[in-house]
Amino acid sequence: MAKICLLSLSLVLLFSLSFAQQQLKGQCQIQKINALQPQYKIQSEGGVTESYDYNDDQFQCAGAAFLRHTIYRRSLLLPSYTSSPLLAYAVKGSGILGIMISGCPETFESSQESQQESHGQGQRFRDRHQKIGNFRQGDIIAVPAGAAHWIYNSGNEELVLVVLQDTSNNVNQLDDIPRRFFLAGNPRSGQEQEQQQPWQPEKQYSRFDNVFKGFAVQVLAEAFNVDLETAKKLQGENDQRGHMVNIEQGLQVISPPFTGEEQQYGEQNRRANGLEETICTARVRQNIDNPSRADIYNPRAGRFTTANSLTLPILSFLQLSAARGVLHRKAIMSPHWYMNCHTIVYATKGNARMQIVDNRGQAVFDDTIQEGQVVVVPHNFAVVKQAGDQGFEWVEFNTNENAMINTISGRTSSFRGLPVDVIVNAYQVSRKVAEQLKFNRQETLIFSGGESSGQPRVSSV
Repeated sequence: MAKICLLSLSLVLLFSLSFAQQQLKGQCQIQKINALQPQYKIQSEGGVTESYDYNDDQFQCAGAAFLRHTIYRRSLLLPSYTSSPLLAYAVKGSGILGIMISGCPETFESSQESQQESHGQGQRFRDRHQKIGNFRQGDIIAVPAGAAHWIYNSGNEELVLVVLQDTSNNVNQLDDIPRRFFLAGNPRSGQEQEQQQPWQPEKQYSRFDNVFKGFAVQVLAEAFNVDLETAKKLQGENDQRGHMVNIEQGLQVISPPFTGEEQQYGEQNRRANGLEETICTARVRQNIDNPSRADIYNPRAGRFTTANSLTLPILSFLQLSAARGVLHRKAIMSPHWYMNCHTIVYATKGNARMQIVDNRGQAVFDDTIQEGQVVVVPHNFAVVKQAGDQGFEWVEFNTNENAMINTISGRTSSFRGLPVDVIVNAYQVSRKVAEQLKFNRQETLIFSGGESSGQPRVSSV
């Protein structure tokens, strides 16, 4: 009897596991992909957050959510943390980033002398806080799951950040809903509106608020050793500014001058032995918009720059990576597929014709992607991009710390690795045509466009 019960239990477990796997795989049964625009807009005093519908099949397949912050000049995105890691890209502007991790030392400190009015004696007041850093346009910024962080626009223009939240990351023990936990203010006071369709409360993105609101005021007063009135301030009940607030006099923090030396140091010390970086000292940013640091560069066609765990080690902890691409007029990025990840493409400038093909040989996407739109390229789906008349620029986020790309044409492609006789018999072409298919493209990844396809092209890449 016991054996029968054990066998029955095993069958139930196997059936449940199989059903769960089928459900997971079913999330990527995509028939059609669309270029997505932001669907929700949350306005606050200091800026606006636009979010893309994470319930869309594309984001469900990739296991990710996507949003765009526009932070006004001298405004602060209030401290918060998320249940899954974040990878952000600075599309425009510059700012200051603070990441707070319990147990890390307060290595930034200042002192200021003043006179006590009653005794006339000198007294020294100090501020200490954890390390903060400056960032600028073109920087990738990595934020671990559960790490409280804040962002301040210290520049002279609007700061625009696009953010990927990897909700399917193993560190996220909750569901796939993108959750954000605020530590200040009254985020719900911001005005939210759906940009494309009538308001649907069940699809509301802004399922977040100040976590202090859930605690009793007396408990907060005891925890911080302050009076009740101050404890109420922590809850932000009467704060109507929203999740971004304006600071008219500017933010006063301890921050060394931004010289870019941190970036240079990181690039000169890539061969680490694993002891140089801890979570407290890890670099969290890398610029991928500088042409001189491009991984692939073709002066006639464009460039491609990557950020992965080899160049930014914290990405191995997040299990994410990113890349920046620039195509000149009519240039082409070689048809390719990613071998180990989904890719989320955000257009930063211009437009391009983009085609994505699935395992059935069907084009699930064949359209133009414009500035501000997002397209998800599922794992192993083949994709090609050709820039329009104004060129095309984009940033892409990959769900693997070291995204591996496999090109179909070009000098280092899988096609180049085929024997000529295999090409002859696979495609029923002559040996001469097979040699043209294999050797005509001398570039690696970025191809110049608008030339005769029948002649070999020579490039510096």
